[in-house]
Amino acid sequence: MESPPKIAYCVFALPPDDLAPRLTSLMDGLRSEFGGPQFVPHVTVVGPVGLTEDDAVSKFRDACDGLKAYAATVERVATGTFFYQCVYLLLRPTAEVVEASDRCSARLGYKSQTPYMPHLSLLYGDLTDEEKKKAQEKANDLDGSLNGLGFLISRLALYKIDPDDKTCTSWEKIDECTLGTC
Repeated sequence: MESPPKIAYCVFALPPDDLAPRLTSLMDGLRSEFGGPQFVPHVTVVGPVGLTEDDAVSKFRDACDGLKAYAATVERVATGTFFYQCVYLLLRPTAEVVEASDRCSARLGYKSQTPYMPHLSLLYGDLTDEEKKKAQEKANDLDGSLNGLGFLISRLALYKIDPDDKTCTSWEKIDECTLGTC
């Protein structure tokens, strides 16, 4: 008998509506050359945490309560060392950005093994270092005005995911909060 899929909940910051199509277009351009799954543009605020759905929703809403919209700024297109951080936009870890993650992580009981590194993934995949470098260059070619790009994060979403699902097709948005109105 197969064991049931592992379910976890993450908190994602969603880019503003006017920026999302630009990011999606960039992500599509990278995926067309380098492969990888399709996923919604987001900044991970809280990584996967095992909770019941009711508990996750309750803690998510508690975390959003009183949290104000905050600014995010892209430092550069960067590459990482594992599947979910293959090629991404590294965000400046300002006090507001880190505080949003710390607050949400504390409310949801998420304990990270590493310091928070705010980023917006552009491409998931298991690429060689050479392929990552090519994908990084292509991202800059496709959209050369990303470095220093600033945008407002005003919406957080609670997603149910299966951390082992590298297709990302099982991801499901459970709840969303517009900051300052929850």
